[in-house]
Amino acid sequence: MKLGMLTACLPDWSLDKIATFARDTGYERLEVAVWPKVGGREFEASHLPVATFTDDDAAQTREILDRTGLEISALAYYENNLHQDLDTREAVRTHLKHSVDAAAKLGVPYVGTFIGRDNSKSVKENMVEGSRVLPELVDYAGERGVKLIIENCVMEGWHPDGYPGNIAYSPELWDWVTGLGFGLNWDPSHLTWIGIDPLETILPFAEHIVHAQAKDLELFPEKRNQYGFFGKVDKGDNPWEMGWWRFRVPGRGTVDWPHVVDRLYEAGFDGTLSVEHEDPLWGGSDAKITEGLRIAQKTLRPLIAHE
Repeated sequence: MKLGMLTACLPDWSLDKIATFARDTGYERLEVAVWPKVGGREFEASHLPVATFTDDDAAQTREILDRTGLEISALAYYENNLHQDLDTREAVRTHLKHSVDAAAKLGVPYVGTFIGRDNSKSVKENMVEGSRVLPELVDYAGERGVKLIIENCVMEGWHPDGYPGNIAYSPELWDWVTGLGFGLNWDPSHLTWIGIDPLETILPFAEHIVHAQAKDLELFPEKRNQYGFFGKVDKGDNPWEMGWWRFRVPGRGTVDWPHVVDRLYEAGFDGTLSVEHEDPLWGGSDAKITEGLRIAQKTLRPLIAHE
């Protein structure tokens, strides 16, 4: 197992600057954000120009990795592959294929994304649609030596009422997801707030968990008594404001990291545990974000065996 970090929390930094920081902080791998450069939601970042990725771009990227001693564990483009607007869906699929092409050129084994959801349809109807349109993406990646991996993020902000906007949020759905040929980028934080014990999901899906994200969660049950499971009705201008929980860096929330890492070892996991920093207490400035990444590294590094 190797300790990595997702670069999305530092959208204004170059990949070179992030890699230098990661090396100096004790990280071993980078999960590199590759959204297109179009602005948009918080944490979107574009650290490789995958839509126009050339041999020169690949050579410059390898030079950064060689100089810092890091590896890229995966490219990250988490968007809605079942978007109800078909033009938007096609744009997402096109950029995902660009991400796969860049990964193949770099020898990166995984590209992370979401299943997503058509919010005008039920989960079961989305599964039917997904079974129709998603295998082509899996095949496209596989033909290029790359595996698509799905994060189990609920993406509640994508649904107007806080319901799941990414239909890969539970083990019941993972059976369907993996049956289509996707791997899992397993994240315990999302399981925690929807009432699933993360530890109990590892061994049953051991062969499919090929990458993992390290994000923590802080719960406020007394506020859940006010808002209910699906969160605040009036979210203001922030569709992600649920009101009764918030993301934290590893070690500052409720996830039992010693047992999580131990169970991953029991499952034979030898991939990357990648810190995904979305902690609002350690956000808002580069200084706070980088300190949050240091806290996460200090929490997790002692749990990972030195090889």
